[in-house]
Amino acid sequence: MLGAMLATPVCAQETSTTQECPAVPEGTIETYRPTGGRMLTMEDVFSTELTPENKTFNWRPGTAALISFEQGALLSVNPMEGLNGEILSKAELESLTGSSDAKFECWIDKDRAAFSCGGSYHIINVETKTGECSFKIPENSANFTFSHKGFHVFTKDNGLYFCDNRGNVYPIAEPQDKNITYGQYVSRNEFGINGGIFLSESGDKVAFYRKDESAVGTFPLLDINTRTGSLFEIKYPMAGMASENVRLGIYDFASNTTVYAEADDFGYDQYLTNISWSPDDKFIFIQVLDRSQKNMNLNMYDASTGKFVRTLLSEHDDRYVEPLDPIHFIKGSNTKFIYRTNVRDGYRNLYLCDIDGNMERLTCTDADVEYVGNDGKNVFYTSAEVSPVENHLFRMDMKSRKAQQLTDKPGWHNVSVSPDGAYFLDNYSSVNVPRVIDLRSTSGKGRSLNLLTASNPVADYAFCELSLGKIKSADGKYDNWYRLIKPKDFDPTKKYPVILYVYGGPHSQLVRNTWLAELRRWEMLMAQKGYIVYVQDNRGTMNRGAEYEKTIYGKCGQAEMSDQMEGIRMLMSLPFVDKDRIGVHGWSYGGFMTISLITNYPDIFKVAVAGGPVIDWKWYEVMYGERYMGTPESNPEGYELTSLINKAKDLKGKLLICQGAVDNVVVWQHSLNFVSECIKNNIQVDYFPYPCAQHNVAGKDRVHLMDKVTMYFEDYLK
Repeated sequence: MLGAMLATPVCAQETSTTQECPAVPEGTIETYRPTGGRMLTMEDVFSTELTPENKTFNWRPGTAALISFEQGALLSVNPMEGLNGEILSKAELESLTGSSDAKFECWIDKDRAAFSCGGSYHIINVETKTGECSFKIPENSANFTFSHKGFHVFTKDNGLYFCDNRGNVYPIAEPQDKNITYGQYVSRNEFGINGGIFLSESGDKVAFYRKDESAVGTFPLLDINTRTGSLFEIKYPMAGMASENVRLGIYDFASNTTVYAEADDFGYDQYLTNISWSPDDKFIFIQVLDRSQKNMNLNMYDASTGKFVRTLLSEHDDRYVEPLDPIHFIKGSNTKFIYRTNVRDGYRNLYLCDIDGNMERLTCTDADVEYVGNDGKNVFYTSAEVSPVENHLFRMDMKSRKAQQLTDKPGWHNVSVSPDGAYFLDNYSSVNVPRVIDLRSTSGKGRSLNLLTASNPVADYAFCELSLGKIKSADGKYDNWYRLIKPKDFDPTKKYPVILYVYGGPHSQLVRNTWLAELRRWEMLMAQKGYIVYVQDNRGTMNRGAEYEKTIYGKCGQAEMSDQMEGIRMLMSLPFVDKDRIGVHGWSYGGFMTISLITNYPDIFKVAVAGGPVIDWKWYEVMYGERYMGTPESNPEGYELTSLINKAKDLKGKLLICQGAVDNVVVWQHSLNFVSECIKNNIQVDYFPYPCAQHNVAGKDRVHLMDKVTMYFEDYLK
């Protein structure tokens, strides 16, 4: 456990008997110290070769066996025997697919797996080692979803289709209006939504989203690749403006008919989230959220008719309700399920519910938990109760309610449980452990089978001393965690410039007890160049309970800045920190935080680089923006307080703004208006657009971007 690691900090390097140990921040927990002498390049920053070795394993359905796909062969790992040979050799797979480049896609059922190669899908029975069918991947298709019944569903353009095992294609829903889309994600991927196709357990039916954006306004983006330049418009619902309409269709393959769920609790622009099927296919469950995101009903619908059956539970929060998870049925039951929420007790705990509306709390911990699986008797979940920077697996007996921690090594454990609940795959790391993958028993007994122990991929590099620690939040209620990197060849008698890297927004956690504490390699490059680099989580980020998360409601950036400034003041108290050379860098919400910090604390921050920044929440999208800020009409004071347009006049230091010119997440309206306001106030600001880049600048543009950021700090902060 992390608590057992508390110790008096030691020196970063050998010192003479007459030299005092250099000061370190209070709250330092664990430290990584350099081992090699090689310096990073910008190419190294983006190199996958410096990432710890990893392996991907999948549970074989209905078994306790793992499989991995390596060097073109499908391999099996038996929990009792370890690696026990090939299920399909490379030669066998090549014979069945006609290609040496076949890739494993997914399991369809216990004995059948899907592979892709050469523009085709191949379904192979791995037990008999025979090919059951092959068919061409439909041109321009996406979101391909395999079914063991042979009805493979996919999207093409705005329509939804399925093909059978012979490759024949049939329509499920084809739009007559370009504003309507079927089978794709809705609500801009909020509320845990990452797709729009939901196959039933039997495979006889499929539910799908229908999105109508007829009322949604557009935003123009410039394509410079045409001879004279051309505009293309994206649908972009801004806070307080018209939004999309979403419905849920249910298609029956046998009858070739579609019904729509009668979900109309809150009107036109409600949200339909976390779609779930009952194991017997009779019912479908939708978490229906109102536009204000303060009220949610978990509703049950007849899957044959779409008719509303009943509301199983309702939730309300004066700030916001944020449903993130579908319900999970207890193995062997068509009536009992597990539901996760943080509205009822302040933390994301698990509740045991049934379709008659009964509900009782399962996990009773003052920490956020996440459902992993169940075997009918036990529920498996990960929890932050050991530490918010650690993730551990627990097993709870659902009858006695006794819980047992199954992971014992300090660190962040990414786990999955076998279909029968007998074993779990444990992929973990910590500050000084690059990666370990073990196969273990959920009984807590028996041997652990090691599948991978990764070596240190940066052992030859002059990585600087990195510390994981914590500091109190501005309100004194919480420990905020940080990582701190000292410069190369650190000398406690010298003074060094500081770069704060910040994100700070909801759903983020930049600091964890993982390999090098979630380090972004650019930070280490800057430390090698002579900077102290500091990264800290703050109130508003995840994994610390509802009060910690929701304190930002209605006034984004305020609590976050207060917490970040606690870290900065701690650094400024250290004798080796140059108080006159402090910089800040962040992207997206971090860009918003970066400009907020340099304009609200102009005497502290000398240099800032903001990427893709939110400038005023009235220009951001409905789903995310209204959750945290309400609408401009309902919260005018909050929008006024947080707007950076109002802060442009207060800019004193050097500020560089970078943004993709075709950013479809934080549209150009934001940064260009800030630049315009700087001009009005005769304030100098630097600006660098990436003409063909979207929000997350990628590829060669990304390398150029980080060179640009690096040079800006080198020119003005060093």
